[in-house]
Amino acid sequence: MDLPDPSDALLTMSAVGKSFYGVPVLSDVDLDLRPGEVHAVVGENGAGKSTLMKIASGVYQPDAGELRIGGAATVLHSPRAAQAAGVGIIHQEFNLLPERTVAENVFLGREPLRRGLVDRRAIRERTADLLAAIGEESVRPTDRVRELGIAQQQVVEIVKALSLDARILIMDEPTAALADHEVELLYSLVRRLQERGIGILYVSHRLAEVFDLSDRITVLKDGRRVVTLNTSDATPEALVRHMVGRDLAAYYPPKTAATGPALLTLTGAGNARLRDVDLELRAGEVLGVGGLQGSGRSALARALFGADGFRTGQLTLAGKPLRVRSPRQAVRAGIAYVTEDRKGEGLVLNQSVLDNALLAKRAATPRWFGGAGRATSVRDLLAAVEVHAAGLDQEVRYLSGGNQQKVVLARWLAMAPRVLLFDEPTRGIDVGAKAAIHELIRDLAEKGAAVLMISSELPELLGMSDRIVVLRDGAIAGELPGDASEEAVLSLATGTPHEVPA
Repeated sequence: MDLPDPSDALLTMSAVGKSFYGVPVLSDVDLDLRPGEVHAVVGENGAGKSTLMKIASGVYQPDAGELRIGGAATVLHSPRAAQAAGVGIIHQEFNLLPERTVAENVFLGREPLRRGLVDRRAIRERTADLLAAIGEESVRPTDRVRELGIAQQQVVEIVKALSLDARILIMDEPTAALADHEVELLYSLVRRLQERGIGILYVSHRLAEVFDLSDRITVLKDGRRVVTLNTSDATPEALVRHMVGRDLAAYYPPKTAATGPALLTLTGAGNARLRDVDLELRAGEVLGVGGLQGSGRSALARALFGADGFRTGQLTLAGKPLRVRSPRQAVRAGIAYVTEDRKGEGLVLNQSVLDNALLAKRAATPRWFGGAGRATSVRDLLAAVEVHAAGLDQEVRYLSGGNQQKVVLARWLAMAPRVLLFDEPTRGIDVGAKAAIHELIRDLAEKGAAVLMISSELPELLGMSDRIVVLRDGAIAGELPGDASEEAVLSLATGTPHEVPA
């Protein structure tokens, strides 16, 4: 699209700086947002993205620099002041009341009154007008939020911001919680917002959507602006170099050619979500699992871990039949599971880093656990995987996504598992932390573990896997070598024919 003149910027941030307890987190950052553009802000965790967005939305006030909205110097003393100035923010974790209707959530705390009572008809009509203005037909004002999908709840948050006459919209990791089929709804919504002249600051770790949606990209590193590029002039390789200082080719560690014998096998396995699964997982390999959302990928990992066990078929581990009826049995058999829902299922957020890393040992061996030596070994593992925290007594919720994932990994490494099940191991993690997780996964395989890795990101699936199995409708649709093409994976996932180039 043709961008308006920079002098017409909706938002200008000049030489912005911010420190906490004397430690600078932002230094001399410049950023501007123009009407009708999507300006992506990218960088590793800790680069300063969140702090910059909180300054733009009035949560923090800068220690240095200036904000201008619509050309006028502005001081945003609070989020309410930012809303009044036309700034709305859509957080990664939504702030909606599930038992209220869409209309009630949109006007929560600002309900129009009629004869001293809430005018419910008015809020329904106003909400309907807002939904119509952005061309959204999948959400109705009378729908209860708990009945909506994640993408539709995101629509509600956006409509709530628009009800405040937001001209500037900040989206923080907007697709992190979305299923694959929901992402297109967000894409179309973003484009409709652009058509209305709304400027969008778009924070994301997913480079594919950054290139799909944005007009310009600003890279932050160590609290400073490295570069601002027109998206049409940028490449993923160049962006990664700006963010982490190395090429995209270094994203994935070299694959190990030598694999051992089959360590885990499934024959005719099934349950309510899976049917007739035959699978072989070998020592020393990373077996990738692809497929569309709902194809049975996560169901396979959960069944192997005993969370939703198999009802039919046979599972063998190291040549011996094994019946896993619970996660505790799986752990004792040497099977570890890194869930895709890191915050909801993988961690106890209000407990310390050390306590989270000790969870598996305490659960699997409650009678004899408790020795100082075992706690020390876990401390060593946390250091080995390079968890960055203020201390091991820090609550894990305050860590970045990448460091939280490393805590989960340290927990399972302490159990010396033979089989590791990874479900979306790098979801919501910045590119630098992704590379570290990839190195850890490959290192585990090289040491003889059998790794099963589920990923929705095709570059990751192809870059990490020695072999790939693809699921469709709860069954294995086919197997591919690790150097297969994205088209071949999608062909099996969707059931459409794929011609191999001559």
